[in-house]
Amino acid sequence: MNKKNLAILMRARMRAAANQEPLRQQQLFQPAHPNSPPQQDNVDENNSTTPERVTLKDVKEWMQASISIPTGKLEPVDANLEEFSQGYLTLDQEGRRELLLALARDYDVNRARVRDFMRQYLSLEPHGGATGDQESAELEDESVLAAFHRTERNLRNALKPMYAVFFERLNERPGGLKLLAILRADLLSVLVKENIPSLRALDSYLKEKLITWLSPAALELHQITWDDSASLLEKIVAYEAVHPIRNLLDLKRRLSVGRRCFGYLHPAIPGEPLIFIEVALLKDVAKSIQEVLWDDPPIPECEATCALFYSISSTQPGLSGINLGKFLIKRVIDLLRRDMPHITTYATLSPIPGYMQWLLSKLASQIKLSKSETENMNDVSEKGSISAFRENILLPEEERMILNSAVYLLKEKKRGKALDPVANFHLQNGAVIERINWLADQSEKGINQSGGIMVNYVYRLDKIDENAQSYFSTGDIHSLLPSPVS
Repeated sequence: MNKKNLAILMRARMRAAANQEPLRQQQLFQPAHPNSPPQQDNVDENNSTTPERVTLKDVKEWMQASISIPTGKLEPVDANLEEFSQGYLTLDQEGRRELLLALARDYDVNRARVRDFMRQYLSLEPHGGATGDQESAELEDESVLAAFHRTERNLRNALKPMYAVFFERLNERPGGLKLLAILRADLLSVLVKENIPSLRALDSYLKEKLITWLSPAALELHQITWDDSASLLEKIVAYEAVHPIRNLLDLKRRLSVGRRCFGYLHPAIPGEPLIFIEVALLKDVAKSIQEVLWDDPPIPECEATCALFYSISSTQPGLSGINLGKFLIKRVIDLLRRDMPHITTYATLSPIPGYMQWLLSKLASQIKLSKSETENMNDVSEKGSISAFRENILLPEEERMILNSAVYLLKEKKRGKALDPVANFHLQNGAVIERINWLADQSEKGINQSGGIMVNYVYRLDKIDENAQSYFSTGDIHSLLPSPVS
């Protein structure tokens, strides 16, 4: 794929990507298996004109065989995993839902087996060691200990769900890790509507395995440049979640002088960053995204003293809740400190994605606006009438909007931590809230989500670990903002 084709793909995909539901978005951007049948929006499994069409029953049978075949028989296992991998990607949303429900329900922990081993364990008696020949007592102790260890090992194995071997076998084959990420994305989508214990247990187990398999030691930090393959650059465009890339020139600017883009790659998913971060090299901490995206030309890199992280995007919905961003930021800081010692400040320019929704709910409940006034404000925000919203709501209320955003960031909590997801992310990584910036993002998305307000979080290198530990332990938010009266 050349750069011209990339530009065409960008124009075609950028407009539609933002509002796709998770399952459909994966189908748009995941590479199809070379031997898999073409995907269709509506599939009739009984269509006689497609006799080789894979059915849900087929995929379930391949899954069952992949789980039940003994470990020593590798060829049948590989063949069934291959069929399952191709077949799963052809299933529609309902088919995937049914398969995940079956996996969670039918391949959970064998609790009857667990109870048997528990009875065995409770029947074992530790040796009193009081009387008789010392040598025979020691032999008896060894025998009892061996029985304890054996039963404990059996109990540990019995407590593993049956789908554990399925995940492990999938992870060992080419393309398996990517498929596991797709499985979890579908699982999270199902959990939104069917939050049942067996599905939660399946998600929890798969998440734990993905955390292990995606440890920082297994990830490669890669600086993404204009010279990278067009397919990789296309993924940067498709998955940029904070400030959409408008055109090819915009992409090139973000990868050129005064800018850096770093991504985490895994050898099992070649050519596709799991997460990437965009960095601007500046003289001072920026107050608006406009000056970051449109400073033309950028300053010479040797004059920069600030590395500003202005966008971080995950490419895999199935890795939600796995904090790769924490390790990515720390690795990037270490790299920049080594290569650019004149950089002394590491900060972000971040949105407040939950602020406007929170503010409108507060206005409705606390200020007791009339129903018509509240509906008008919602209409302005939801329909994107940005000029009217800026003129009638934002500009006359700058001081109050800034104060409310400080209340939201510093006071509003969920389970003892910051309610805002971006704030929670940076605070748990050890950052400090440094400054709130008025009309820092005047795009439609920026106004709708954050009222145009953006925040600078600063990573003070000598305090990162201390701040992170304090936030984790007590929920204390480290901030240089004046404490608001909520």
